Amino acid sequence: AIDLAEDRERFQKLLQDLGLKQPPNGLARSAEEAFEIVGRIGYPVVIRPSYVLGGRAMEIVRDDAQLGRYIREAVVVSGKSPVLIDGYLSNATEVDVDAICDGAAVHVAGVMEHIEEAGVHSGDSACSLPPYSLSQDTIAELKKQTEQMALALGVRGLMNVQFAIKDDDIYVLEVNPRASRTVPFVAKATGSPVAAIAARVMAGETLGDCAADLRPAETKHVAVKEAVLPFARFPGVDTLLGPEMRSTGEVMGIDATFERAFLKSQMGAGVKLPDAGRVFVSVRDDDKETMVDAARILVDMGFTILATVGTASFLNAAGVPAEVVKKVYEGRPNIVDRMKDGDVALVFNTTEGAQSVEDSRDLRAAALHGRIPYYTTAAGAEAASRAIRDRRTGALEVAPLQDYTAKR
Repeated sequence: AIDLAEDRERFQKLLQDLGLKQPPNGLARSAEEAFEIVGRIGYPVVIRPSYVLGGRAMEIVRDDAQLGRYIREAVVVSGKSPVLIDGYLSNATEVDVDAICDGAAVHVAGVMEHIEEAGVHSGDSACSLPPYSLSQDTIAELKKQTEQMALALGVRGLMNVQFAIKDDDIYVLEVNPRASRTVPFVAKATGSPVAAIAARVMAGETLGDCAADLRPAETKHVAVKEAVLPFARFPGVDTLLGPEMRSTGEVMGIDATFERAFLKSQMGAGVKLPDAGRVFVSVRDDDKETMVDAARILVDMGFTILATVGTASFLNAAGVPAEVVKKVYEGRPNIVDRMKDGDVALVFNTTEGAQSVEDSRDLRAAALHGRIPYYTTAAGAEAASRAIRDRRTGALEVAPLQDYTAKR
């Protein structure tokens, strides 16, 4: 089952037989093949070696120069060590699904919507169980596709599927016929002993034998998993998230609403969201529409927005007042100076392209050094804004985990 899921050509045929979609992709065994595949798919692409865990040596590649460097320096590409190349679905929503299969029946244990968009490794992304923005029809289709693949792969035990949703189309990113890092989170969020049930199934029992312990993936409460990142312990490391996993732990927030659960998850991860102050916003073009909503929420609460020229112009045109502040290379005083002076309470910074990433590196380093909360995805920024607003509606309540799961 592992080989069938990891062998790109066999897995592609399986999905075609099931009528399921994948992003356009190819398997390259040489540099020439890699360039030929990218010429067919078009940039950007996600490229990675076969048979790796944690997104090791996985990159989003946006041009020929970056692809050439990856082929020369990142991996050995050969007939025995091909690289997988997938079309990158920009601004897609990523979803994790954990399921248990006994060979004849499938139980979907949890459906988790990522807060960060596809392209950030699932281990580094915050996620919500149940999904906080997906329709019931989409969730039902995700479950259906998961069941189809579990039975076709012949899984006995746990299976994890990663999907991407773009323009209402569902794409299968990958399937892992094994336990995933989300299993402990699903077990705590639903009150179901997922790993114990899977172990019994692997030892020969059926899902019917375990019926008393099975819980549905839907809950009346919301649980948010957040990654704990180690950047404060590694000075000089860039904090920008990507397809290679960097987190060293996870925390969970649980409450009646998404906003409250997200707020608790940030507190658990050691992030102290501000009540007032100045927020610096600098985002790539694709994220500007999303950032308008986040910025408007904060302005309505009395925050002041600082932004680079392009972002400030966009926000002002949308009716969200923003003051212009200089980028690092535009002279002094610039945004890093303002951050070092304690003049910035929150940072929203999204970027793409090698030059933009390099230009904003000092900004992220200053946020890390000054312990300023920062978000490097538009979706994360919007969730943070909603959480800050919700906090003003009343004090957070604390309750034992069992109070949420025992009532189900």
